[in-house]
Amino acid sequence: MRVLVIEDDDRIRSDVQSALEAAGYIVDVEASGEEGWFLGDTETYGAVVLDLGLPQMDGLTVLKRWRKAGKTMPVLILTARGTWNERVDGIDAGADDYLPKPFHVEELLARLRAIIRRSGGNAGSVITIGETELDERQMRVSVRGATVNLSPQEYRLVSYLMLHNGRVVPQQELAEHLQSVHFERESNAVEVLVARVRRKLPNALIETRRGFGYLVPSGTQN
Repeated sequence: MRVLVIEDDDRIRSDVQSALEAAGYIVDVEASGEEGWFLGDTETYGAVVLDLGLPQMDGLTVLKRWRKAGKTMPVLILTARGTWNERVDGIDAGADDYLPKPFHVEELLARLRAIIRRSGGNAGSVITIGETELDERQMRVSVRGATVNLSPQEYRLVSYLMLHNGRVVPQQELAEHLQSVHFERESNAVEVLVARVRRKLPNALIETRRGFGYLVPSGTQN
């Protein structure tokens, strides 16, 4: 899943990027509000980590512009101030959660997982569909209790489809969430990846809807 990080502090931006990549996300980063707003407006992201105190365009303005344009990706706000009225302004502008600085990256990852789950209609961190189980916290997919050995890209595909279970996910949407904006996208990359995953997981898990995309049936959350 692709995540956009907009943070002007070099150390924080680098630390957050490293933590997210270690957790299996594909990460794009920007230091200015204007450049970050443009990326969020023109690219597709599973979530955004957005600092409020940005140069060129402040984070609150960035968020308001996205929401006015109909952008619905979950947004986690970071701020060094953290006053109650600032939190209210951020939530009213369309933020999904709020994290004051300084923070532990473990808490950021937990809050990010939570807003991504909620955006897909899932409450728990473990999703079970038939014999297949996704444990987001441990970044593990298992079948009948046995861990399945997946590459990072295969895991991203399975987790995205399972997090959006019950909905047909268009191929283009999958491609955008599986690859960074900085890399060229191959036209058949998604089909090749799905074929590899089907050899490792129960064949009925991922259904193909010709001309529309891929579907994982609705499951249960714990």
